[in-house]
Amino acid sequence: MFKKYLSMLLAGVAATVAVSTAQAGVIDDAVKRGTLRVGMDPTYMPFEMTNKRGEIVGFEVDILKAMAKSMGVKLELVSTAYDGIIPALMTDKFDMIGSGMTLTQERNLKLNFSEPFIVVGQTLLIRKELSDKIKSYKDLNSAEYRLTSKLGTTGEMVAKKLIGKAQYHGYDNEQEGVMDVVNGKADAFVYDAPYNVVAVTKVGNGKLVYLDEPFTFEPLAFGLKKGDHDSLNFINNFLHQIKHDGTYDRIHDKWFKKTEWLKDME
Repeated sequence: MFKKYLSMLLAGVAATVAVSTAQAGVIDDAVKRGTLRVGMDPTYMPFEMTNKRGEIVGFEVDILKAMAKSMGVKLELVSTAYDGIIPALMTDKFDMIGSGMTLTQERNLKLNFSEPFIVVGQTLLIRKELSDKIKSYKDLNSAEYRLTSKLGTTGEMVAKKLIGKAQYHGYDNEQEGVMDVVNGKADAFVYDAPYNVVAVTKVGNGKLVYLDEPFTFEPLAFGLKKGDHDSLNFINNFLHQIKHDGTYDRIHDKWFKKTEWLKDME
């Protein structure tokens, strides 16, 4: 009887250890590996982008560098097309998504998200010739207008949902969409405010008008596989720390209040 009880007890301990190990999560895995692997599409100014030297830099990149440093590991950025980034996470191409991803309810059914590290909203870049006619996204909701954005983003979702009567054509990257408007092939580019505020100057060539009033509420967060609560706990506590010790403000001001970095972009 005692042997049977001891056997059951040991089996229970083993099961508990197995569950505990299974629930350790990608942050613990990264610490053991010595590398935090993050999937991102480096085309989203000023969050993640490629400079003249081929390096991926930006606001979100610097937050991830600080996170990796706090873990005592190296940061490995895995360049991934945005429309395939969730499937890539699910097949373990990297540990987490850090690519300016909006926390939507649809995505939240597939992923766990950290607390938001910033809140943005959709805005518009329109052809200068339309500045007297187009004052908000509602004015574009007609079949006579053609919209662009980046495929797989909330810009595409919002264009189809809120401006659904307009014609829509999506691109694999942001700059192609903006250039369609610059070249007069489209009437408006729908995208996040932080990108548009830079793009109007960097690629607008004086041919665009920026309608800067956001018409959506979009919290950006880090995405992980479902059930990884230990990793979420670490990331959320990290975000609380940097938002109160000055690190977040320093990184934010570098990319949103200063413009020196623009000279180093492609």
